[in-house]
Amino acid sequence: MYYGEIKHNDIANGIGVRVTLFVSGCRNNCKNCFQPETWSFSYGKEFTKETEDYILSLLSQTQIKGLTLLGGEPFEPENQRDLLLFLLRVRKELPNKTIWAFSGFTLEELRGDSRGHTEVTEELLTLLDVLVDGRYIDELRDISLRFRGSSNQRLIDMPETLKCGNIVLWDK
Repeated sequence: MYYGEIKHNDIANGIGVRVTLFVSGCRNNCKNCFQPETWSFSYGKEFTKETEDYILSLLSQTQIKGLTLLGGEPFEPENQRDLLLFLLRVRKELPNKTIWAFSGFTLEELRGDSRGHTEVTEELLTLLDVLVDGRYIDELRDISLRFRGSSNQRLIDMPETLKCGNIVLWDK
């Protein structure tokens, strides 16, 4: 897996000050995507153990509330296995940090038969606190929305959704 950028003090992509990992690779090709360079699966740098260690050192700072995954597309099949291992490590070493992920796939697509579903998708979803789902649709762009770019996208409370079996929107 490759990544395009790591932001240390991000306040735009989730609650509180966050560390944001922009993974590489996306086949959604949304019109007016704000990071089309991340569509390439080989954009940026290779995600290594040293990268993980660096992100964990950033996350361990007290002012950091959590980790956010963006892209590219974290749920492209090529990215899921590496992200699963990394998120398992984050949960083990820093269990009080929150994890958000942005995906162009809807939760229904990730849990169904779409190209975003792999043998590790369900476990990956259990590690998230919030999933911002749905492709960015330029015609539905709304700059007044919190933590999303177009009105079709949802902020999903993943622990509650998995507990009750129905989608529970995050509204904190």
